[in-house]
Amino acid sequence: MEELNHKGMEARKASRILERASSDLKNRALTTAATLLTGQPEMILAANRLDLKQAEESGLKGAFVERLTLNQAKIKSMAEGLLAIATLEDPVGETLWMKKRPNGLQIGQRRVPLGVIGIIYESRPNVTADVFGLCLKTGNAALLRGGKEAIHTNKAILEILQKSLVSCGLPAEGVQLVEDTSRESAVAMMKMNGLLDVLIPRGGASLIRTVVENSTVPVIETGVGNCHIYVDEAADFDMALPIIMNAKTQRPGVCNAAESLLIHQSVAARFLPLVGKQLHEAGVEIRGDEQVTAALPYAKAATEEDWGTEYLDLILSVKVVGSVDEAIDHIHRYGTKHSESIVTNDYAHAQKFLDEVDA
Repeated sequence: MEELNHKGMEARKASRILERASSDLKNRALTTAATLLTGQPEMILAANRLDLKQAEESGLKGAFVERLTLNQAKIKSMAEGLLAIATLEDPVGETLWMKKRPNGLQIGQRRVPLGVIGIIYESRPNVTADVFGLCLKTGNAALLRGGKEAIHTNKAILEILQKSLVSCGLPAEGVQLVEDTSRESAVAMMKMNGLLDVLIPRGGASLIRTVVENSTVPVIETGVGNCHIYVDEAADFDMALPIIMNAKTQRPGVCNAAESLLIHQSVAARFLPLVGKQLHEAGVEIRGDEQVTAALPYAKAATEEDWGTEYLDLILSVKVVGSVDEAIDHIHRYGTKHSESIVTNDYAHAQKFLDEVDA
């Protein structure tokens, strides 16, 4: 496709400049972008209102709209993310190891930029700024292809990011947005060998699977977030309750939100009514096993599919387990190796969880 080829070639040229950019220059561009984001929120919010209006007209709602929606606080958070990246050590040029061969030849391993990184992501405008920051810090150019539902917002954010690059003497083409949001553009991006060095899908299981199965460009596979909280027999309820409520209800549409709650059998009778009441009052739909549905009249019976589902919504699967080992086995069977947690005051149980849970 003409747009992809043109932007891919421009990104390739830009990558040659970014790979040589100094740490000070890259950090200055990052801090400039952060300042411009917080200094021009109305431009971004106006574009976001257009996307939200179209989403409403298309019948989209719930967690999808929450992910799409920006406000002053989220824009500030995007800017703070860029500032945080600016404080990180520059990985470019770092020597990991070096050794001398018997003939005097020095052999070593040194970090260098990848080149041009393509990102296919869904309707989360914050990803546009996040990817820009990480790619710039590591000396890479970025070609972004976001979801159609966020196109106006992404274009507004991109304008600010490109302005920050130019103001620091770096090429605007170091970050570009594919404006063709058709399925065909995503498929074409998966075949951009020679222009893209790596492709990263950011989104749900379907998107990740499609990219992994169809891309001829090397892919870095990201994780789907079926995340668990295990409340151990030695848990402090005053600690567990706010953790669960925050992890489930603060932003249910993000990939590290809690999707499944495991509760030890010995504390289930006391803990279920407490956590169930708070979840129910917060509008969370509970899908549980027999013990859960018996204790909570408003809970629905969970199916086998529920244990492995990333809801990205105000829905939580809840299961009672007999031991920390059963909790770990459940996580190994249904988890996606994204983010897992244990709430306990038992050091041995905590250490066992850390040692045996792959996340």
